[in-house]
Order: sequence, then structure tokens, then C-alpha cells
Amino acid sequence: MLISVLSLAKDQPSQVIVWPESGTPVVRFTFGKFKEVGSIATQHTYVVDTTAENLWNKKISHAGFTLYLFDKNKVRIAEAYMTISDAPPGQAVKFQTTLSSSGPPASMQLVASSLPAELGPVAPAHKVTVTVNSVPQGATIKVDGNDEGATPKMIALGIGKHVLEFSKEGFNTGHFPLEVGANDVSGGSVSYELGSAAHDTIELRDGTVLSGDLESVSAMDVVVRMGGALQHMNRNQVKRIILVERDPPSQ
Repeated sequence: MLISVLSLAKDQPSQVIVWPESGTPVVRFTFGKFKEVGSIATQHTYVVDTTAENLWNKKISHAGFTLYLFDKNKVRIAEAYMTISDAPPGQAVKFQTTLSSSGPPASMQLVASSLPAELGPVAPAHKVTVTVNSVPQGATIKVDGNDEGATPKMIALGIGKHVLEFSKEGFNTGHFPLEVGANDVSGGSVSYELGSAAHDTIELRDGTVLSGDLESVSAMDVVVRMGGALQHMNRNQVKRIILVERDPPSQ
């Protein structure tokens, strides 16, 4: 995964990305100034002068790369496909790349999408980064059995199927299956809601999450038993309530 931060200033410097980012360098991409050539509503069209240079010691018969653009919130807003064909060692190829974007780009990512057999040994393992969160936050997370810290957490995942495990004191352990495809890119997110093991969960509008036993709900009042004491809350403070399953009282 190769990411470069963009600057759309008038005198912006060229953006350079070398693929792959580790090991033997194969291709160096140089992107000039992103020039806006048109817009309709929220869609903006950019053209950028692009140079791809073969840094390898062998001819590149054909290689395809996808350029993704992201906004300042890491949301993908554009993509463009670029190819290099019949490029001998040391040769530079110049072309223009056109992108239609739903907003101003803040960063870009380059991903190899199709490679010839001769480039297979030097290609890096494809990984994407995903932001993992939980309700409530602070849950311990494991990925395929390996500890990854506490939520919220940004993790890197390789191609294939994975299992995310969430655990937090006072809540049931939860499992979330996640599959990463060969064409997936970074910037996604996962949010998992933990179920209370022994008590009801009351989520307030300010983000606070309480664990207790719901006693009653009226038009203006929510009553929860917490630590043996009754707590009264204004109904408008409460965003939602998750009820734990209880056994019926014995007759």
C-alpha cells in the first residue's frame, strides 16, 4: 500500500511514489499538478501529468495500476487506471491521468491491479487498513487469535478471510467475520456492538454507555437500577436501550 499526501496549492511540488514501497524498486510514478478542468454540481474533473519510469533491470511487458484519491476524512472519492507496456529498463513513459472526483482530494493511494508473471516475485503482499471500533469503546480486539489492542484501532489485513474477536468486562465476547478481496483498498471501517452479559445497556446521546437493569420507561423518565440504587434519567437523554434476555420469574 502506497499513500501520498496531496497539496493542491498553486506551487505544489510533484508527488512521487515508488512501487513497491519496500524491496527492489520497480516503477517510479511522478504526478504533477492536479489541474481542475471542469465541474458539475459536486463532481470535479482533474487532469494530472504523469511520468512512469521503469527502475527495474528487466523489461516490463505490461503492468496495470489503480490510483485512488481520498478526501481529508480518508473517504475514497475517485479512481483512475494506469498501464505501462513494453517499457525497457530505464525508460520513462509520460501520459495524462484524468480523474472525476466528488470533492477536493487530500491524499492518494497506488495499488497494483494487474502484473505480469515476471513481476510476481517482487510484488508486495496486498494489505488494507481498516478502522475497528466497538460499542462501547475500549473493547479488546483479536484478529485471527492475535491481540491487536483496544478499540478504536486501525489494523492492517491481508487478502483472505479473517475473524475479529471483541471482549470487554461485563459484556459477552463477540465475533465478526471479515473478508478482504484483492481489489479492496484502505479506508473502510467496522463497528461491532457488544451485548451485555448480565445487564441492560443504555446508550446516552452524549456517547456515554451505561450498564444496569432497566426498571421502567415513561413518556419523560427512564429508571435504571445501577449498583443497587435507582437512577432516574430524562428520556431525552437516552439514545437507545439494549435489553439482555432474562429468565421469567418463577411461579
